[in-house]
Amino acid sequence: MVFLGLQSCVTQGKLPYLQGRKYSTQTPTSVDNAPPAYHIQPNDVLSIRVQSAQPALSELFNLTGTQSIYSGEPGTLYLSGYPVDETGNITLPTVGKVTVRNLTLDQAQRQVQQQVARYVRDANVLVKLLSFKITVLGEVRTPGRYFIYNPQATVLEGLGMANDLTEFGNRRNVKLIRQTSKGSEVVLLDLTDPKLLESPYYYLRPNDALYVEPLRARTARGNATNLALIFSGISAVVLLLNFVINK
Repeated sequence: MVFLGLQSCVTQGKLPYLQGRKYSTQTPTSVDNAPPAYHIQPNDVLSIRVQSAQPALSELFNLTGTQSIYSGEPGTLYLSGYPVDETGNITLPTVGKVTVRNLTLDQAQRQVQQQVARYVRDANVLVKLLSFKITVLGEVRTPGRYFIYNPQATVLEGLGMANDLTEFGNRRNVKLIRQTSKGSEVVLLDLTDPKLLESPYYYLRPNDALYVEPLRARTARGNATNLALIFSGISAVVLLLNFVINK
């Protein structure tokens, strides 16, 4: 039992992130890894808001009212957006199909504005990505699916949304599962390695999934708990038999 108890302990050296590099409180450590611009893909959902001095015309492009857009409810946001079809197009009222595949959000915004300007004078167009969601599973405190309301997010931010790893989460072996045009891609990330900040996988993409494997200490503690229950049950039976025999 003592041996199992020792096995179930997690050493301090396994817990800190970004180990092995000296950081200074006086001089910030610079890492050369600029966030890549996201390029729109089929099945993305875009929010498109059009404003102009001709509200009767511009409102044709706004699928729902402003309050619904900013309510923050993922379902409402999805229904108020324009889905990108398999050919990389969105379909706007009156305008028709507009190709946005492989464009950045800024490029898509300019593209939509050019098309809308044909029908609405002095239109101002704002394009945002609505379908940026990730899934976090495994040894985290609150696993689940999370929506991200900004164009960039990192692995650490994603894990932070799940309230960080538990003490039994394997920080050296976090799986990032990413969907690509060629299928699923799996990458192993080491949260204790400072080179994580330089990795191209440091930045999350829509529909990414993070899975945190458990340490062996998790299994050891579970086994220790089960053995404790068994021994408690045996002790209770022995005491009961001893009471019956000596009565």
